[in-house]
Amino acid sequence: MTGAARTPVGGPRRAGGPAGSAHLSADTRARARELIALYPHPRSALIPLCHLAQEEVGWLTPEAMADIARLLDVTPAEVLGTASFYDMLHTEPVGSHVVSVCTNIACLLNGAAELLEHAESSLGVNAGGTTADGSITLEESECLADCDRAPCVQVNHRFVGAQTPASFDRLIADLRTGARAEDIPDHGTLVRVRRTTGLEADPSTVAAERAAMAEAQAGRAAAAEAAKTASEGVGGDS
Repeated sequence: MTGAARTPVGGPRRAGGPAGSAHLSADTRARARELIALYPHPRSALIPLCHLAQEEVGWLTPEAMADIARLLDVTPAEVLGTASFYDMLHTEPVGSHVVSVCTNIACLLNGAAELLEHAESSLGVNAGGTTADGSITLEESECLADCDRAPCVQVNHRFVGAQTPASFDRLIADLRTGARAEDIPDHGTLVRVRRTTGLEADPSTVAAERAAMAEAQAGRAAAAEAAKTASEGVGGDS
């Protein structure tokens, strides 16, 4: 792999103060209380609240974890202990887009090591590092469960299909310009549907929410495909 130096995040990437000093907003705390009310025991909402807090600034700041602890009447250490166990939760700053390259066996046999080396070289950071502009964090990942499209790559936990060095560079360019914002939101946004039911939900409500989610996903996929087609058309004309 390339010997490029790791580069830390250069500064905050969203409004709300510098990294490490942001507290949960009033809207996030209100949503947190709504989530807590869905569970018979407040502590059961710990992981959902971590996801919610991470959505706000892209990672779990110490202050955000302290806010979660107060909401659930647990210790900040308990929140940190839970959050640090899961690789989808980040307790240190990451870029707006976390790009994960799988190097497990199926991907490794189909060029993943070469793709990761190219990614490190083109981005100027080693795996685990973040670009100087704070836009991209590069990760080397274990199996991402998309083995039929090796080498598998995810961005903010969204599959983007098999990548070559050339397509990877186009992907990064699209991420930086916002061309993929419809199907790949900034890091931290894991779901776009607000939960409104508890552990036991009316089947018709579940069906309606799933239908709405499927319709929204189809709309985003269609928009992404249209943008891709338009981009390829412009490239072909030039």
